Amino acid sequence: MNAGLNSLQRLTVAQPSPTSVSNGLTLTSPTFTNGGVYPGEHVANGFGCTGPNTSPALNWTGVPAGTQSLVLTKYDPDAPTGSGFWHWSVYNIPATATGLAAGAGNTGGTLPAGALQLNHDGGAPGFVGACPPVGDKPHRYVFTLYALSKTLDVPATASPAFLGFNLNGITLAKTSLTAFYSR
Repeated sequence: MNAGLNSLQRLTVAQPSPTSVSNGLTLTSPTFTNGGVYPGEHVANGFGCTGPNTSPALNWTGVPAGTQSLVLTKYDPDAPTGSGFWHWSVYNIPATATGLAAGAGNTGGTLPAGALQLNHDGGAPGFVGACPPVGDKPHRYVFTLYALSKTLDVPATASPAFLGFNLNGITLAKTSLTAFYSR
């Protein structure tokens, strides 16, 4: 038997260097920095966690010419699922938008006109905060912004993975912002 099959290992997803694919596109948050700690105000309320589950404020600059729409995702590649966990997917954000306000991804939150959200991997639409297993190593929460050459025609019932598949060949630039959280 192959020695590599004897030990279970988590799937590791390599994240691109923001400068290698960004084409000047930048993504920031007023509540955390790239490589910093994921704030408690964005922790889930459910799945065994008791945070306020507020989606973070996010800002961006450098949207390239020719951009027709933007996509924002939040993904935990360290979730013990074998395939990670999609926490948030927003698509068809207008190219003129420069960010999302805190709470935009929550029930009653305000997204830019035309922007749509898919179900997260917990099965509900919109944002769900961090909630890694107790005692697990810090998880990476990767927010990625994509600038696209067109808007997307994705069914409301689509999975975040299906959304990701549809980004192929139409991404003009992308950039990521990663924060770490454990409990």
